[in-house]
Amino acid sequence: GKTTTCAKVAHLLSRQGLKVLLAAADTFRAAAIDQLSRLGEELGMEVVAHRPGADPGAVVHDALVHAESKGYDCVLVDTDGRLQTKRPLMEELGKVRRVVEKLQGRPPDERILVVDATVGQNAISQAELFHQAVGLTGLAITKLDGSAKGGAVIPIWRSLGIPILWVGFGKDLADLEPFRARDFAQALLRR
Repeated sequence: GKTTTCAKVAHLLSRQGLKVLLAAADTFRAAAIDQLSRLGEELGMEVVAHRPGADPGAVVHDALVHAESKGYDCVLVDTDGRLQTKRPLMEELGKVRRVVEKLQGRPPDERILVVDATVGQNAISQAELFHQAVGLTGLAITKLDGSAKGGAVIPIWRSLGIPILWVGFGKDLADLEPFRARDFAQALLRR
């Protein structure tokens, strides 16, 4: 869901008139590079990508330099899917953040965790560890179109104070909406 969510956010931002560059920093999974490239093509957006196995920090570096030279408004970076129990992978996220800080003089404007609504309570510990690693600024909740209730969403928000920015209800690029607490509560009660 995270690669598709990255493209969905890009779609939303482009509809707001922003020029968006995508960066395929999920170099661990070759299919993710291909998927983001296909989605970028579908959206008519450029994608900065390296070969599978490349350094994600190098992808981010090249994307930021390219965005600066070509007048992009924002860069969306798709990183590897992380298991919070894999310390080297979590440390790699910190490295990506440091690359941005070095080039931009500040941390990434947003550090968003994509949470699969079907995961349940495991999402809470996942969010805590990601927050420790990069200082999350928001959440995107996906797969709310299925049987998932998204029950972990409220505890994450309550324990960490991380706002829910978007919710995904389907597979299409337009199936991502800004989070509205009232709509979310009504949807939970209907399930």
